[in-house]
Amino acid sequence: MASIFKDLDNPALIINSMPDHVHILFRMSKNVAITEIVEHVKKSSSKWIKKQPAGQQTFYWQKGYGAFSVSRSHVDIVRKYIANQEVHHAKMTYIDEVDSLMKKYEVDGYIPDYYWDL
Repeated sequence: MASIFKDLDNPALIINSMPDHVHILFRMSKNVAITEIVEHVKKSSSKWIKKQPAGQQTFYWQKGYGAFSVSRSHVDIVRKYIANQEVHHAKMTYIDEVDSLMKKYEVDGYIPDYYWDL
């Protein structure tokens, strides 16, 4: 994934995956829209996973995704947060985490039915 971000001129600062999701902090270029980045990352990584010897031929990304901007002063905090996902998700599921963040930051337009393929 890091090479995909680099090729799109959006270098990844940290990538950490869990069994049911991935967190990526990257420096976003003004030349590529977030929808294009997500589409390219999902397509390319899905193809790569399916080609691996132990890859899952049925792998797919859910249709939804979340993208949040972070001020420069919070980059280190977010980087540490992403690095500690395993510990964090031992206490809270990803769905509970997202629901909590959406409420905490009063995100308008959060539609759980779109976000989750349940």
